[in-house]
Amino acid sequence: MAILQKHGKNSCPDLASIKENPADNIGQAGSQKKWAESSQNWTRPVLRIWTVVLLLGTCLLYCARVAMPICAVSMAERFSWSKRETGMVLGSFFWGYCFTQVLGGYVSDRVGGEKVMLLSAAAWGAMTAFTPILAHFCSQPIVSMTVSRFLMGLLQGVHYPSLASLCSQKVVESERGFLMSTVGSGSYLGTLVIGGIGSLMLDLYGWESVFYISGLLSVLWAYSMWKYLLKGEGPIITLESLGSAGTQSKLSKRNWLRLFRQTAVCAVIITHLCNASTFFTLLSWLPTFFKDTFPDAKGWVFNVIPWFVAIPSSLFSGYLSDHLISQGFDTASVRKLMQFFSMGVSSVFTLFLCGTTTFPTAVAFVSAIMGLTTFNHCGVSVNVQDLAPSCAGALFGVMNTCGAFTGLIMVYFSGYLIEATGSSASVFGLITVLNLLGLGTFLCFAEARRVDIDLAKGRYHNIHI
Repeated sequence: MAILQKHGKNSCPDLASIKENPADNIGQAGSQKKWAESSQNWTRPVLRIWTVVLLLGTCLLYCARVAMPICAVSMAERFSWSKRETGMVLGSFFWGYCFTQVLGGYVSDRVGGEKVMLLSAAAWGAMTAFTPILAHFCSQPIVSMTVSRFLMGLLQGVHYPSLASLCSQKVVESERGFLMSTVGSGSYLGTLVIGGIGSLMLDLYGWESVFYISGLLSVLWAYSMWKYLLKGEGPIITLESLGSAGTQSKLSKRNWLRLFRQTAVCAVIITHLCNASTFFTLLSWLPTFFKDTFPDAKGWVFNVIPWFVAIPSSLFSGYLSDHLISQGFDTASVRKLMQFFSMGVSSVFTLFLCGTTTFPTAVAFVSAIMGLTTFNHCGVSVNVQDLAPSCAGALFGVMNTCGAFTGLIMVYFSGYLIEATGSSASVFGLITVLNLLGLGTFLCFAEARRVDIDLAKGRYHNIHI
């Protein structure tokens, strides 16, 4: 059965029912028109500007996030940290990261994702710049660094939910794939920039310079976004806007229960959970795999080349996704095709890693895995915006929270497997199983029609938490 098929637009209620009962559907058509008029999508020129701005923001997000791992060895020597203490500092970020996903998406759906992103960037940028000061002037650097990394996780946890909310509110369906994949490539670009330039600054000017530069650039980005894109408007988030959202929340619990009963919603959560778990595991244990299997190999090769492959691959997946949709192919089928490449084809190369015996072959396989994984940006990551644009931020927050928690569990469990079996092959096998489970769920149950529509009443029904 072919994955792709051409179609008419499928995001609206059935046209046949409108023809059969025209009188009953006048209200439905009016509601659809009202939705279209109230949904102020970006024009093409504005979309291009925002794409570049969000790409830079995501790049700086990862520069600030990876600054601590880059400087961890130097800081451990300076403050006499043990391996356990260093691990505690690094791991505290992810515990904070789990707790603000849903909240960030919720507020973004109410007041606008760009405002939440702006405030959080200013906060985590300032905290990054002040990290050396906290480390030097606190009597217990291990405590101050652990707390600051936890707060960094809290602040950065709102970025992707607010991005999902912003995209669902401002970008038309046929252009969301390229935006998400382009912005997503910022994570790989940021990792490369901080890994290359950051390492050079570390050697020349000390570890403090890495935090100062990445933090100040992030604050500058937030200021520029406020000054030139938001036109320097007044209070970004008011108590009145949050208060009205709180009033809405009391009236909509039934809607959220109905939303989570939708098989398509459950499918995107399960698929994202599996995808995030396998990606975090690969990210955490691939360096160990290379060091154990090819001890004489140069670390920069396997730490850099896969990310160079991931950037153009992410951009290509976005272009391909939007092109297929613009040519009339079914949106759900395009999302499934992208996810097939991300979790299905990449699993083949993951299995190949189990039997590889040469370093160049292993690097090629890992590069293929990382490149194919980026197709996820045009699959399940953007599918949540197809399903529920009125609450895409909060729903993506739920997905990302589940993915982050299971990712932490998978990383720890993979360490146990490697220690018990003495090989990474068991981990690669587990990753393949999880990928196929998530892919099978998505292929069977994923849809692209809106599920935050009350078809029985014939109108769009925006769901609030």
